[in-house]
Amino acid sequence: MAGKHPPKAPAPSAPSYAAAGVDLDRDEAFIQEVKEIARSTFRPEVLSSIGGFAGIFKAPDRFEDPVFVAGADGVGTKLKLAAELGRFDTVGIDCVAMVVNDLIVQGAEPLVFLDYLAMGDLDPERAAEALRGISEGCRRAGCALLGGETATMPGMYKAGELELVGFGVGVVERSRVIDGSSIGEGDALIGLASGGAHSNGYSLIRRIVDAGIKAGNLDLRAEDETLNTSWAAALLAPTRIYVKPILNLLKDFTLNGIVHITGGGFEGNLPRILPKGVRARLHRGSWPRPAIFDLLQRRAEISDEEMHRVFNCGIGMVLIVPREQAPDVCERLQGLGERSYRIGEVERKAPDDAPLLWAEAPQND
Repeated sequence: MAGKHPPKAPAPSAPSYAAAGVDLDRDEAFIQEVKEIARSTFRPEVLSSIGGFAGIFKAPDRFEDPVFVAGADGVGTKLKLAAELGRFDTVGIDCVAMVVNDLIVQGAEPLVFLDYLAMGDLDPERAAEALRGISEGCRRAGCALLGGETATMPGMYKAGELELVGFGVGVVERSRVIDGSSIGEGDALIGLASGGAHSNGYSLIRRIVDAGIKAGNLDLRAEDETLNTSWAAALLAPTRIYVKPILNLLKDFTLNGIVHITGGGFEGNLPRILPKGVRARLHRGSWPRPAIFDLLQRRAEISDEEMHRVFNCGIGMVLIVPREQAPDVCERLQGLGERSYRIGEVERKAPDDAPLLWAEAPQND
């Protein structure tokens, strides 16, 4: 009919967020699960619940002049190994441990923890597995999982992989902040046993593992006689959390310095807290080295010097205490279920001396 317009073609449907890879309904449902996971970690100081725009907490009432200490860290490339093995139950503990162990070295009691978890496509089962690990880490540290962020970022991460980062805040009396300034000649070095590689050196570890798999002489899931477990279990063993035993020691002993052995090993961490005029003398062979480090060293023909720069080699934390208190500190730690070792002492340093010296243990020590 003249003058009549032809019918319009149907408009193409608008692209949806879900089609782009972000399912808001699924993400909202996951938040409810996160609330249940976090609730068991709450402390009396928490004044808000999960789900708000930010978390709220207060300083514990027992502190007269509280100083807040904050830190952030991630799990690193250990997450690649976890993704390859399809196991995320321990990396959440790692995430908490790397943060709270950095807080406690300054004498700060961890109060709250926040996490950042990101995946290319949210896998609620794997994400919940990681968050349950975070919740367990918070319980071990005595801090509250106050909140966090779960991000779905299509195209940013491979299928099955995730990013995991943590942020924590602790509190300490201003007069009791530990900064290493009181360390002096004659102080004893006490090492606390690690649980393995913790969360450092995994770029090198993965290279060694990949070479072994390619050569056909390494099966991560098979039982290894030397390890008395599988390589997978040994390499995914979580970072130990030292908060509670150190808080116990702080009640009765003088801790002049505390060092978390992380990236950089002994060389990169011990000198960070030593005042001018002194250095640390470490005794070779003064603690048992876990078998995983011997296997890694042999497979890649790594020098002793490089091992001590990259890995904790069996010592996850070092306490620097007055020499006369060292025997009682070790006895207390044993009672708390901690394996500890006298691994060296602080000595006078000449201007041209290195801040750390490896030496043989004295015969009468």
